[in-house]
Amino acid sequence: MKRSIMVALLTLAMATGAQAADKVTTVPVQFAKGAHSAQIKGTFAGYDTINYTLVAKAGQTMTVGISGSSNANFNVFAPGAVPGQAEALSSGAVGEQWQGKLPASGKYLIQVYQMRATARRGEQVPHTLSVSIQ
Repeated sequence: MKRSIMVALLTLAMATGAQAADKVTTVPVQFAKGAHSAQIKGTFAGYDTINYTLVAKAGQTMTVGISGSSNANFNVFAPGAVPGQAEALSSGAVGEQWQGKLPASGKYLIQVYQMRATARRGEQVPHTLSVSIQ
C-alpha cells in the first residue's frame, strides 16, 4: 500500500515538473511588401522566451532594437547557431540598438528574454521588437 502511494506521488511530481517547463515561442518576422523593416509586439513572463526568426543574406546590415518593459533583453544568433550552445553575434536591452553586417546567408534568430532575477518573480515582459535589413 505504501509503495503504491509513493509511486502515485512520484508520478504526480514528475508530471507537474514537466508542465512547469519554460515555454519557447517561435515567431517568424514578416516584412510588408517593399518594406525593409518591421515592428513586432509580443509579451511573455518568467523564464519563457520568444525566438523571432527571419531570413537574410550575407553582407546585408541588420539593425535590432527593443522597447517596452525595462526587463526585455535580446540576443542575435547567426544561421545554425542554437541559444545555449553557441555564442550570440550580439545582445542588447531596452534603450540599446544593435547593428551589424551579417556574416552568412540563412535564418537568423533573435531571442527575447528577461534576466534571471526578474524571471524568478514571473514578471510580465510586454515589448516591441524593431528589425530592419538593408
